Amino acid sequence: MRRLLWLLLPIGALVADLGSKAWILKNLGESESLTVIKGFFYLTLGFNRGAIFGSLTWMPPTVRFIVFALAGVAALVYFGRLFLARDTSTWERVAMGLILGGALGNGIDRILRGAVVDFLDFVFGSWHYWTFNLADSFILVGAILYGLRMLLVARAEPKTKEN
Repeated sequence: MRRLLWLLLPIGALVADLGSKAWILKNLGESESLTVIKGFFYLTLGFNRGAIFGSLTWMPPTVRFIVFALAGVAALVYFGRLFLARDTSTWERVAMGLILGGALGNGIDRILRGAVVDFLDFVFGSWHYWTFNLADSFILVGAILYGLRMLLVARAEPKTKEN
């Protein structure tokens, strides 16, 4: 039962992602921008038809769909298994829940629109970061938490002497 309550984490991440995208799609046209903090943070609607940072856009749409579908199913199976495993620690479960929620949000976008809806747009001086969304943020935070957890576990393991 307790593990089932954990499902609220990826579901919450998914709802937040899809809700934010629905709001953006309702209020902005493609490439339209809304200033949140002038010179720093904008909401700018864009569609990423490729993978991370717009890569793989050179692939034909059908091939991209197949590649993304296979990668998405593999990620959901892998992270879903870890998420629901009995011996998964709290930190790992939080990390996996964020990754799952984000992956589902972007996956649903790809199925419904053939592209991921991006809108969080940051500028740092003359440097303009790629536009992204909440799902991307959940995946990144989950990956960082999981990586930190793995590093801490590795450091805590006793070192054995080699003969």
